Amino acid sequence: MGDELEAREAVRDAYQAHYRRLVAALYALTGDHAEAQDLVQEAYARALARPRQFLDVADPEAWLRTVAMNLARTRWRRRRLFDTLVRSGRVARPVESVPGVDPNRVALVAALQQLSQATRETIVLHHLADMSVHEVAESLGVPVGTVKARLSRGRAMLAALLTDGEAGEAESARRRTAPPTVSAPVPSQEVRDAP
Repeated sequence: MGDELEAREAVRDAYQAHYRRLVAALYALTGDHAEAQDLVQEAYARALARPRQFLDVADPEAWLRTVAMNLARTRWRRRRLFDTLVRSGRVARPVESVPGVDPNRVALVAALQQLSQATRETIVLHHLADMSVHEVAESLGVPVGTVKARLSRGRAMLAALLTDGEAGEAESARRRTAPPTVSAPVPSQEVRDAP
């Protein structure tokens, strides 16, 4: 019974230590704050279901992140039909709003969603979860060179996407603040034909 209590306390400590970082990483990965919270909470629930096994984990944060990412991958597989319907235009994806979130972060998450899943996972793990290139390679089960290539390609794509987004926002702002143009009325055919 003492081991069980110690194990549950280890899960509780891991929750307090890693929850926010895990949610931030999964939010960047999924683009949906509520889903990110749900995935991380499910990872902690799985740790609580087997607390003694959780005690034997060398790196609790890495274990929880791996479980949450695997859950996200499972959900992505199940959503293929929905995504196909969205792309075909038959179903419109609802606009998500997260209160109190920095617009720059929202733009970053939107840009991340335009990357391939593999590139997005690599960028999120390296830049948002602060994992080294070697740790990312080990976590994803790919060579270090693949991680470096994905990071390079992903950063270039994000730079282009975020720059295009800023240019589009600047143009929209210019249109909103520019005075309306008034054109002279075109005379009717009768007026033009009058002597």
